[in-house]
Amino acid sequence: MKLLKREEVENKYKWNLKSIIKDEEDLQEKSKEIEKLLKEVTKYKGKIMESSTTLLEFLELNDKLSRLVGLLYVYVSLKLDEDTTDTASQETKEKIEKLIETVEENTTFIMPELLNSSYDQVLKYIKENNKLELYTFDLEKAFRRKEHILSEEKENLLTKASINLYNSSNIFYYLNNSDIKLGSIKNEKDEEVELTSSNYHIYIESKERNIRKTAFETLHTFWDNHKNTVSAIYKAKLGEVEFNRDLRNYGSALEMYLFSDKISVNVYKNLIETVHKNLDKMYEYQNLRKKLLGVEELHMYDIYAPIIDIPEKSYTFEEAKNIILEALKPLGETYIKDLTKSFDNNWIDIYPNIGKRSGAYQWGSYDSEPRVLLNFMGTIGDVSTTAHELGHAMHSYYSNKHQEYVYSSYPIFLAEIASTVNEVLLNDYLYKQAKTKEEKCYYLNELIDLIKSTVFRQTMFAEFESIMHEKYQNKETITEKDLSNTYYNLNKLYFGENVISDNLIRYEWERIPHFYTPFYVYKYATGLSSAVCIAYNIINKKEGSLEKYLNFLKSGCSKYPLDILIDTGVDLISGYPIEETLKIFGEKVNELKELTK
Repeated sequence: MKLLKREEVENKYKWNLKSIIKDEEDLQEKSKEIEKLLKEVTKYKGKIMESSTTLLEFLELNDKLSRLVGLLYVYVSLKLDEDTTDTASQETKEKIEKLIETVEENTTFIMPELLNSSYDQVLKYIKENNKLELYTFDLEKAFRRKEHILSEEKENLLTKASINLYNSSNIFYYLNNSDIKLGSIKNEKDEEVELTSSNYHIYIESKERNIRKTAFETLHTFWDNHKNTVSAIYKAKLGEVEFNRDLRNYGSALEMYLFSDKISVNVYKNLIETVHKNLDKMYEYQNLRKKLLGVEELHMYDIYAPIIDIPEKSYTFEEAKNIILEALKPLGETYIKDLTKSFDNNWIDIYPNIGKRSGAYQWGSYDSEPRVLLNFMGTIGDVSTTAHELGHAMHSYYSNKHQEYVYSSYPIFLAEIASTVNEVLLNDYLYKQAKTKEEKCYYLNELIDLIKSTVFRQTMFAEFESIMHEKYQNKETITEKDLSNTYYNLNKLYFGENVISDNLIRYEWERIPHFYTPFYVYKYATGLSSAVCIAYNIINKKEGSLEKYLNFLKSGCSKYPLDILIDTGVDLISGYPIEETLKIFGEKVNELKELTK
């Protein structure tokens, strides 16, 4: 598929951003409105806690400012991701970022001033003014942070310093999206094709082993050639995190990132320990994969290859849409009706184009419908990715619709559940629709691979992060070799001795963008485990399961995430969902083994 320029792509395949910001004039007007609101907010400096009335006025005004800032930042980010090489979009985003920096610099007084008062005084104000009841839980969460908030002077200084200190994520972003040039390889038709981050998965999943190997070596050679640069970028990220941890008096970087969601460090550690205890199931699966591929040695470029030989099929996006709508029918008529809006109202940016950001994601703000970025190439994996991102979109849509702004943004800890429920439902639908044993084996293996990549692999990433942040905190030397060797040894542990950990795999850590959002990836594993339990409850029509799940989608951040999950019927504190998911993984491996005898 030839990459087109952005302007060559038909509008029906592109998302519509005009319903967010109409044009440049609208953007400028909203920018001026931010400046106006900022002046109003700063008038409350020193007065936030004067009375219940001033507290309410301030909170409502600050919400307006935050909503508008969110709207503009989402818009300029989406616009740039359409074509990351577009200088006009780069300049616009930089202008908005500077405006946001000004907002942050001038609002650093808020948290120190608020927390300088007592929580008892806040509770007294809430009793006096019932309109403040809306903010009860939000204020409770704020006062939990009291011991980690600095003085106004220090907060202001930290905000100003962050402009220059926290650039590692942006530097990696441009290397991984704008400046990455992988070169070309030959496809199965012996045609010369450009290898990109977006189409890499096609070639690493090829039936032709030499193509998989070439794609693997081409991609990872790029990162090998940039290993010292990326190591410096990532160490800068480690430094940013450690600087904040030390300044804000947290015991560890992990504790700092789990604090806001009130997640115990033990949840993270228990995940790693539980996966370690079940690595024998991963080894068993890799042994089966080796047997079914018929290879003497199983290499890293073999672990994504299809092991079930079914006729290849390329899907149009229209076909993908119809499959998804059928597969998600267990979620009810209302869900399907609302989901259809995403297709009919241009919420989705479908195909890759020159300069477009790689991968896929969902994003939006409280005052705009969610938007989904795809790089759809027609594979069954792309169909699954579309269902996944639409799960995110519907989670955002329902939370925004049913929660006030202050509680509309669901925490990252819960973010991967709705998307993965969609994936599991899609897989179950395709498995049941399969007409041959080979097709059933294929979709069975897809579920196995989903658990493998989301629980085992993401936990491996989580362990890598934990090790590196702990090393940095303990002031241990971290070189490129330390980073790459740590990753390489973890790869050998998680895949087992019967998989050849090729030398180039040691550089794979360099291409993982989530490492620049520290301690995020473990949530994929806990999220999938929760999603598997929810999805199978719905599939099996367990009484109340659908209603509980739909309420989950509407919950936003109205409670702490573990409490929201308990309301859904999933007790992650007990660790049961992880154990149950790995048990299902082992059962599915055994089922596949029997079907392929």
